[in-house]
Amino acid sequence: MSKMFTDLQRHALNGPTMGTRWSALFYRAEGFDPAPVQAALQAAVGEVDDQMSTWNPTSDLTRLNAAPVDEWVAVPARLMTVLRLGLKIGRATDGAFDIGMGDAVAAWGFGPQCATPEDIRAAMSAPRLPAYEVLDLDAAGRARKRAPITLDLNGIAKGYGVDRLTEVLTGFGITSALVGIDGEMRALGLRPDGTPWTIAVEAPDMTRRTPHSILALQDAAVATSGDYRHWVNVQGRRLSHTMDPTKGAPLLAPPVSVTVIAQTCAEADAWATALMVMGLDDGATLARQFRLDALFLLRDNTDSIRSMPVGRVFGQAAEGLAKEGEWSEAGEHGLL
Repeated sequence: MSKMFTDLQRHALNGPTMGTRWSALFYRAEGFDPAPVQAALQAAVGEVDDQMSTWNPTSDLTRLNAAPVDEWVAVPARLMTVLRLGLKIGRATDGAFDIGMGDAVAAWGFGPQCATPEDIRAAMSAPRLPAYEVLDLDAAGRARKRAPITLDLNGIAKGYGVDRLTEVLTGFGITSALVGIDGEMRALGLRPDGTPWTIAVEAPDMTRRTPHSILALQDAAVATSGDYRHWVNVQGRRLSHTMDPTKGAPLLAPPVSVTVIAQTCAEADAWATALMVMGLDDGATLARQFRLDALFLLRDNTDSIRSMPVGRVFGQAAEGLAKEGEWSEAGEHGLL
């Protein structure tokens, strides 16, 4: 290990956002003051939350949801960016990723209010068109709903928040870092010693947090959508927070989890949700069509977990460092 690397000081910053915490890990020369970086990172994720939260009654997204049908509403640039990406991936997946599921998310108790039978029945019986068919976005930074719809960005906003953390760090000249919000992560460059950043793919265990496998990433992002962290119990059946856009209700038999690697964390976040909704057969087909790297975890009848990898990163044991990432069974790489 070089003297230059050993002289670097490790900085592990974190703070609250979106009901969880953000984190940033990087190394700088001794004497570097991390306080301005901390403040800028907190401001960046705070801006995302202020614009895109459904829990915040004054957010820009809440304001858009409250606007009448057919009324153009000015929205800030970052929210517009996420809306455009959400509609793009929604169109590519024929609505499997749908940012217009806010009424169903709230009805089933995954929003600020508790679930009620009346709201659940209303969500399940409501006529549904995918958001990409009823939400217009124009070049002037305005959005218009052409039918009643409640937007929810929980399947993409955390990933975008991670991308904003990355942008802040590069603005400070930091090109080697690992940032994350909850389970969405993005790696910048390599560690100072030239090795990739290592990230655990979590085992689908509701009682404890353990790694299923380990990713080694360089200049790539990863996100996981799963059924084992956020769920409700309805008549003795555990239902995950991921909604079936065709039914206005939680998925009944999804994969245990889907992990996706992409260039940006917003893309990885949205695609992981979409493939979760589509399930193994259709999801794997679409992942291959779009050349996505994805890992499906499935629970068989004996409750054991089997893996179904798709793409170059998960689909083969790469020699050396892959350009976007490298996958192996847990234990072959250290856990960060």
